[in-house]
Amino acid sequence: MDHRIHTEADLDAALALLLAADPRFAELMKITGRPPLRRRPDGYAGLAAIICAQQLSTASANAIWGRLAAAFDPFEPAALVKARPARLARLGLSGAKIRALKEIARAAARGNIVFSALGELSADDAHAALTKLHGIGPWTADIYLLTCLGHADAWPAGDLALQEAARLAFGLRARPDAKQMVKLAEKWRPWRGVAARLLWTYYRAVKGREGAPTGANLPSPARAREKAKTKTKRGANGRRT
Repeated sequence: MDHRIHTEADLDAALALLLAADPRFAELMKITGRPPLRRRPDGYAGLAAIICAQQLSTASANAIWGRLAAAFDPFEPAALVKARPARLARLGLSGAKIRALKEIARAAARGNIVFSALGELSADDAHAALTKLHGIGPWTADIYLLTCLGHADAWPAGDLALQEAARLAFGLRARPDAKQMVKLAEKWRPWRGVAARLLWTYYRAVKGREGAPTGANLPSPARAREKAKTKTKRGANGRRT
């Protein structure tokens, strides 16, 4: 059975089961408090936001995503297929991200990936379908499963902030690699995605900076366009005109 986390109530129930499986998380929650739900819309736009935000600060990711969402309304694969690479580059996207977004858009247009069907697949099958696409590695697929589809057991073992949070939380001598993270989290199945949320929150508490992937927090294209329009209405003195 694949468990899903769509609501705050789902998260609360999953947290209780995770804490029962590993009481160490109860001690972490005394420091972190309750972790956020971390959900965003799925589909091409959700995946595009994760890709756009990779290796960027929150401010940079928000700026680029806002320009991208404003440039394509509606934000659909067909529009990105037709978009000229030079135009996408002017919006702030790197060459690698442009290639990834266009290849994924082409795959969607051809029917090689059906985003609406991914939510019906098991986490492993959905992960396999995503990683077949150019530009989507295991980390990107795991973040999409976790934040866009709500798979409770998605575990982005290669995430550096997650690895560092595990080292600090459990007193490990060195930061575990992806293989060691998989072994470490085995006892947390089928709630590894909940453990990830809690560890990212712990990372933020002890490090003083965001550890969760930036793309998980970016607004929907419609909300990003709204923010961009609001920003352009601001006068030189910073007040809205």
